[in-house]
Amino acid sequence: MPGWLQAVLVTVAVVVASWAVLLLLARTLPPGLPRELARFLPDCVVAARRLRRDPRVPRRAKAVIGFAALWVLSPIDLIPEFLPVIGPLDDIVVVALALRYAGRRVPRDVLLAAWPGDPRLLERLLGAET
Repeated sequence: MPGWLQAVLVTVAVVVASWAVLLLLARTLPPGLPRELARFLPDCVVAARRLRRDPRVPRRAKAVIGFAALWVLSPIDLIPEFLPVIGPLDDIVVVALALRYAGRRVPRDVLLAAWPGDPRLLERLLGAET
């Protein structure tokens, strides 16, 4: 097996393992801020899928949400995923910015209905309604 293929497989395995740890933490941590932070990216994936299928969401907002989803799934990152704790930081920032953008163009009730986690976290992220 070529060396570059081994490197790609190891990278994919590390990313999948980090996602598995994140999902495990999201299920086993007691309720509170640490659990909500561990659930943030998985909740964003669910919300992105729901918003992409919702006819009330404008195309531009769907495009921004799709870009954020591709960013999270991409193996190329500003901060490598295998770095503990800070690895998913760039993903979280891109997703948060995409959700804030969508929050200005999508009715608040549609966003809250698509969000599977604690609605207070999404409300805090989106800020006050304008």
